[in-house]
Amino acid sequence: MGDQRFSEPYLYLASASPRRSELLKQIGINFELIKGLDVDESQHETETPEQYVSRLAKEKAVAGYSRLTSSFPVSSAGGKQAAAFIVLGADTCIELDEEVVGKPANREDGIAMLKGLSGRSHRVLSAICLFDGNNVRQALSKSTVFFKPLKIDEIEQYWETGEPADKAGAYAIQGVAAKFIVDLQGSYSGVVGLPLYELSALLDEVCLSD
Repeated sequence: MGDQRFSEPYLYLASASPRRSELLKQIGINFELIKGLDVDESQHETETPEQYVSRLAKEKAVAGYSRLTSSFPVSSAGGKQAAAFIVLGADTCIELDEEVVGKPANREDGIAMLKGLSGRSHRVLSAICLFDGNNVRQALSKSTVFFKPLKIDEIEQYWETGEPADKAGAYAIQGVAAKFIVDLQGSYSGVVGLPLYELSALLDEVCLSD
């Protein structure tokens, strides 16, 4: 990319999620990926789901920034400036009965999760953070998803598609599970993994402040 990346703030996505990359491309955002970050995603004992997902988004953004600045050292003599790096960190979790529902450990766990979501509503919390080395800008999207009552054979057939195995709550709204969704109140893109309205507002804030 040469020196172009340093002529104006450039966005980096601290995530290996293909869904987040697709959403950024959907709204015409140019970016590069930062993969393989080592961020502990364990929930702290006293954290609420909202605090948990917001902290992880920030930690991912900060870790991504640290990775970049180790590769492109910041110069104090008018060279590469820290402001040229804007890192986007994001995290999404499902909250059911005020508890975080993570990814299923196995088939039994996944089926149990889907049984728990059946015929009721749950919240999807999707946090984002922009970090440029000095400023931390954060937003949190809160959506409510309503599932239809699921029969056990529907759940088992869905598990066999392979889609739920690596998804929080054992489902993907953008996939086969779309047929289970009775109603969605909030941000569709937030449920997928990256709330685009909130992100656009933060990016506008960055541009206006420069």
